[in-house]
Amino acid sequence: MHKENSQRAPVLQHVSLNVRRLRNAADLSQTALAEKSGVSRRMLVAIEAGETNVSLATLDRVAEALEVAFSDLIQAPEASDHSRINEVAWAGVSPGSKAVLLSKAVARREVEMWEFSLEPGEAYSSEADPEGWSEQIYVFTGCLHIELAEQIREVGAGEFFMFPSNQPHAFRNNGQVVVRFVRNIVL
Repeated sequence: MHKENSQRAPVLQHVSLNVRRLRNAADLSQTALAEKSGVSRRMLVAIEAGETNVSLATLDRVAEALEVAFSDLIQAPEASDHSRINEVAWAGVSPGSKAVLLSKAVARREVEMWEFSLEPGEAYSSEADPEGWSEQIYVFTGCLHIELAEQIREVGAGEFFMFPSNQPHAFRNNGQVVVRFVRNIVL
């Protein structure tokens, strides 16, 4: 994570604040966290200062040592919806190369990933899933209308939405172009 890359600067600040906050909450010194994670104390000092190029693998080791999810390190500390991350976690050398962690959900058993295409006028309906299940939707093209028990949500290209799926729900294409989206079912 390069500090000079303005696209990733906020995530460096989030990581800095979160690592320090979580380390203090765990009552660990930087030296103790270094020993527990296998990450050098010098690297941890730089991470907490927000001034280092840190790999995702290093952040994974720090998260594991702190006994938190990777997403807890990169999410904005003031986020009101902790299932919604939407942070650039990696950027390549080329301007369009990036990885964005969109959301997280706790899974008890597994996660299913589905690729959907709905032609104009087409709909897919689903009965309620068991309690505790959720769905994560990411739309690539078109505008997806998601009908839930108490709301209708429009999700456009490049947007995502997550909802508890223990309610009947439907996906509908009311537009003029094919809607392509990924649907993750978190069990």
